Amino acid sequence: MATDETSVDGVAGRYASALFELAKESSNIEGIESDLVNFQSLLDESPDLVRLVRSPVIAADDQQKAMAAILDRAGIGGLTANFLKLVTANRRLFVIQDMIKVYRSLAAKARGEITAEVTSAFALNDEQVSALKETLKASVGKDVTLQSRVDPSILGGLIVKVGSRMIDSSLKTKLQNMKTALNGAGA
Repeated sequence: MATDETSVDGVAGRYASALFELAKESSNIEGIESDLVNFQSLLDESPDLVRLVRSPVIAADDQQKAMAAILDRAGIGGLTANFLKLVTANRRLFVIQDMIKVYRSLAAKARGEITAEVTSAFALNDEQVSALKETLKASVGKDVTLQSRVDPSILGGLIVKVGSRMIDSSLKTKLQNMKTALNGAGA
């Protein structure tokens, strides 16, 4: 059964929930969400940063120094920077992308929105994002916040996840389905 509940299980959920509560207390939910989106953009653009975040072989001190420099350069400060530094110090940086996802879902829920994860082969322009939001809003009956991700391996089309529902209209999947059908027809 599909639900709109945001999962706060596990390490990512606990950290994201704690950050969300602190953000709510300081009336800065949107500001922190903006900083986290900014950090996610840095991750999306930099394979080196992804290696820093995920690698267990990088020494804790080196990881902390690098994160401090990155946050300073990106202009991420305050509660968000303190949170990211704490996550780094606790050696939980490898789940930061899940923490960001959960935080954004909590923030969207607080605004009365639901979150949709969208994967596309190419970055969507503003017009496409707007049209997709409107289509999803008509489908689910609520405002929709999009978490976009680019994955060139899907070749074309979109993969959209809303709650437990997934719509995969990617060219890669369609080609795989066609290949399966052709292999089955030749048997």
